Amino acid sequence: MGQPMSLESRLLTALAPWRAAPAWRVAFSGGLDSTVLLHLLASLARRERLPPLSAIHVHHGLQAAADAWPAHCQRVCSELGVPLTLLRVTVDAGPSLERAARDARYSAFAGELGAGEVLISAQHRDDQAETLLFRLLRGAGVRGLAGMPASRLLGPGYLLRPLLGVSRTELEAYARSQGLSWVEDPSNGDTRLARNFLRRDILPALRTRWPAATSNLARCAEHMAEADELLGELAEIDLAMARTNGEFGWLGLPSLDLAALVGLTPSRQRNALRHWLAPLTPLPDRDHWVGWDNLRDAAVDARPVWRLGAGELHRADGRLWWLSGDWLAPPSGVVPWLDPSSPLELPGNGRLEFLGTPPPGPLTVGYRRGGEVVELPGRGRRDLKRLLNESRLPAFVRGRLPLLSASGRLLAVANLPELDSLRAAEWRLRWTPPTNDQGLS
Repeated sequence: MGQPMSLESRLLTALAPWRAAPAWRVAFSGGLDSTVLLHLLASLARRERLPPLSAIHVHHGLQAAADAWPAHCQRVCSELGVPLTLLRVTVDAGPSLERAARDARYSAFAGELGAGEVLISAQHRDDQAETLLFRLLRGAGVRGLAGMPASRLLGPGYLLRPLLGVSRTELEAYARSQGLSWVEDPSNGDTRLARNFLRRDILPALRTRWPAATSNLARCAEHMAEADELLGELAEIDLAMARTNGEFGWLGLPSLDLAALVGLTPSRQRNALRHWLAPLTPLPDRDHWVGWDNLRDAAVDARPVWRLGAGELHRADGRLWWLSGDWLAPPSGVVPWLDPSSPLELPGNGRLEFLGTPPPGPLTVGYRRGGEVVELPGRGRRDLKRLLNESRLPAFVRGRLPLLSASGRLLAVANLPELDSLRAAEWRLRWTPPTNDQGLS
């Protein structure tokens, strides 16, 4: 049997796919784990051809002891010859200070990364076991029980966790053999915090009965990650037929064909929707999936809405539509169009432009208030509400559809054939709707 690989070799192997990245940035708290990670990478950089190495320390300002950590991190980085960036964040108060601090930290990291750069974090096997146990006790599904991924997108770059197969005992042994110093977070001893309770009280008790508990839990997370990958592949198969573009693809909104989903079993419906919604919003827990059932089974002439964490799912025109950002607040008021030769930016509602020679002004843009009547060549006066019904335009769009007027006379309804220029053939009114928050339009 050969000798076990050194910690350096295991780290270098884990990072091999990322050696062409523009830069390697280390999430450096100053604690044991990140100190070992930084020391290992600095040692490797002296012998190997690696991307430029630097460190980032995030100061949360939550406790007095932390005020000394930036100086400590700077000393360590100076000794290793590694540039350090210090970021200060404000943590919003909320039901979970741990989560708020984590969100603030990763938001800061994402803002610091350049395109294609990687942030290397020091979470290890014990952290993975703790994460799995924590999520199991919260009733997480397969995706949650997959634990922390070894890599994922973060802002314009990537987050890497190359030490997930390494135990904390190994990291501490390395630190002591190298004479490293690190800071201790006083809050780590507060067992009122859920993760500290698991780390200090529960996992040690489990290991007294099952010595391999930590590694077995981490292995379970690997199995769950594989299962989640398979569920993702099944979701892609099921979504392939649902991702067709409908008549109103110009809205630029994420949407799915409802009939393609309804033909699946309920469990596959939920799996496909979880996969589709994951980049768009925090996913609901099991009890809140009744919102999907209600939306799917509502009467044909109903306008059901399923409200989720970051937006809403609507049903219209035989499709599911994802709305977020500006789409959640209907526009109002009248906007003057002072220079029709240039596009008009509509507050919270995209922009307008003329295709062709603009009509004479003064021009204004407003929205439906009810009772509008338009005069169609050869068809006489028609109620706008009836015309919109005939167009089958989704109901959630009708209140934000721009109406062009001159001296109180309606000239055009943007984007609708036969209505986008009521009295002229030399121009058309084109509306580019707002995008969702996620920029997925």
